Amino acid sequence: MPEHISPPPEKLTAEKLTPEKLTLERGFTTKDFTALRAYVQRIAPAVIARTYYNPDEDPHAATPGSMERHLNAMLDALVALALAHGSSALAEHLRASIRQHGRPLLTAVTFRMVIEAAQLAALPPQADHAISAWLRPRVAHRLKGEGIQTLGELVAFCNRRGGSWWRSIPRIGPGRARAVVSWLRRHEAHLKLRVDADVDSTDQAGVPLVAAELVEVVPLAKVTQSGLASGSSGGSDSENRLTDRLTLAPLERLAVPHALSGAHGENRSAAFCYIQANHDLEAVRAYLNRYRDQPKTLRAYTKELERFLLWAVVLRGKALSDLRVDDCEAYKDFLKHPDPRFVGERFARHSPRWRPFASSTSNASGSAALSPDSQRYAVRALRSAFSWWVDVRYLAGNPWKAVNDPVVIKRERAIKIERALPAELWRKVRGELDARSAEAGGVQGRESASGVQWRECRNGVQWRAVRAAILLMGDSGLRREEAASARREHLRPSSYGTLERPVWELTIVGKGQRERTVPVSAATLKALRAHWSDRVKDDRAKDFDGATEEGKQSGPLLGPIVIPWTDASRRRHRAGQGGDGDSANEAGYTADGLNRLISRMVTELVETMDNLSLDERRQLGQANAHALRHTFASHSVADDVPVDVVQKVLGHASLQTTTLYVQAEKQRVVEEVARYYAGAAHKTGR
Repeated sequence: MPEHISPPPEKLTAEKLTPEKLTLERGFTTKDFTALRAYVQRIAPAVIARTYYNPDEDPHAATPGSMERHLNAMLDALVALALAHGSSALAEHLRASIRQHGRPLLTAVTFRMVIEAAQLAALPPQADHAISAWLRPRVAHRLKGEGIQTLGELVAFCNRRGGSWWRSIPRIGPGRARAVVSWLRRHEAHLKLRVDADVDSTDQAGVPLVAAELVEVVPLAKVTQSGLASGSSGGSDSENRLTDRLTLAPLERLAVPHALSGAHGENRSAAFCYIQANHDLEAVRAYLNRYRDQPKTLRAYTKELERFLLWAVVLRGKALSDLRVDDCEAYKDFLKHPDPRFVGERFARHSPRWRPFASSTSNASGSAALSPDSQRYAVRALRSAFSWWVDVRYLAGNPWKAVNDPVVIKRERAIKIERALPAELWRKVRGELDARSAEAGGVQGRESASGVQWRECRNGVQWRAVRAAILLMGDSGLRREEAASARREHLRPSSYGTLERPVWELTIVGKGQRERTVPVSAATLKALRAHWSDRVKDDRAKDFDGATEEGKQSGPLLGPIVIPWTDASRRRHRAGQGGDGDSANEAGYTADGLNRLISRMVTELVETMDNLSLDERRQLGQANAHALRHTFASHSVADDVPVDVVQKVLGHASLQTTTLYVQAEKQRVVEEVARYYAGAAHKTGR
């Protein structure tokens, strides 16, 4: 066993350290004990200082000498405590070692006994303690980057963000996060703070355990009475208590008291009902089931109906099938200024902190008021749902028919076509993408135990991925959802091409589930080939032109090179492999993921491109994924492509929508000529 020799016992006697004095003046943390254990095992003081302490906050870790003096002093204090409070056998052993060697010789076993005897010197963690006193410097440094300074702030941060609290913090993965939360839970009694139950809930098949629990919501009147019964007095404290006690849950976890279930609602139809719905929740689910094959529509309608149902039960104290016109008018007013208790940060739907309205839309007053357009959408969605319930004879009448739509301003241009990149800027961006994509780079490392898991990606590979996405959207006018769902088997040479001018075409399913075919440029095809080669590990499938056969699924055109090391990501990206482990058959980008990728890389271009003017940096900085679609439309119209052709490529249902780009081109012509007039007047002095 390695041994550590402490200083002579005379030093201990001279300092006359007592446990009481030590406890009052300074308490040792678990980090101190860990560092001292490493010192006993003959780890160099310099390594201990670097591993367990931050020299900026711990002066004793500034130099190896000061670190060693600090560790020796700590060891002296612990030996003194062990002599005073340890077992008689341990005390006799230490005294014998001091008499024989002039100092105590500690092995790993005797050191552990000393630590156990001296536990009264350990200061329990408190909510106001700095995180650097308890966590390793690297972890503490990353948490401080999020503005977390104390243990209390760390608990609040975890409770506010829920189970994914660690995702926004660099280099804090699920393993470290679980260890931090476990430590916080062990010390809840000392911290006098509680970590919420779902902060580290375990997933099974991708579904958190807490999601299986049904949550019964109750009317606000009952919550208020309960709060008063508990003896709450004082306005602000009572409001805070009521805010905390207001229980809300999304539709899939929602349970309603029988009295408010609508089983005997006043507006229930007496005629034979076409759906099997005994109460309002079943009627809502039957209506939403109509849109099970339209995920975006289903998500939007679910949001509106669960908001309305929660408002009716919790704030109005009525069942959905009891509501009348005045109730609907009240909800229309509620949408202008939602109750703060219905508003919160974005959380997963299984989290107890989920709220129907997201605070990201909050104004300065803390409200989450919807825009007039969103208010009108909500009213129309509810009116449509009630009409269907009347048609299937669940309800006798539709009170929303007597409610007017919220007033909205008719915009001159509903589409923000001004975000389209000018021709010269578009040319510069394409050239920069080509240059960065040509950088040497390849994918390195795979995780053999779990199939295809990319560990590391050099810069050129990522730029080739973003170039393929940007050109596919900017040269073919695709929406981000269409680009994300585009597949290799739907891309083929067009029968209308020639040897001199070959043309490829891509068939996609666009908005409104309408299928259309768009042309693909030669530059886009080249970019897709390079991106395909980066992704596919099978040499036989690397041939982009021959990667598909009739009737065979060959994979998405765009897919991530680096897959996050999380269970959810691995499940999603391997769902389409079919057991062959081919990365081309993995799930591609989601629409949101593709948008984030493009936004991140465009930001890097704005910050690092050399040949951009200040105005061009501003224009490029305002661009997003959808701006690439506007770019195609504006440039094709400017190059005299017929408007009806542009309409077919863009998938516009109305030609009137496409003519907006013609008006934009006219505006550009006027602006350019006006600039010419101004320059000519300056030259002539008139």
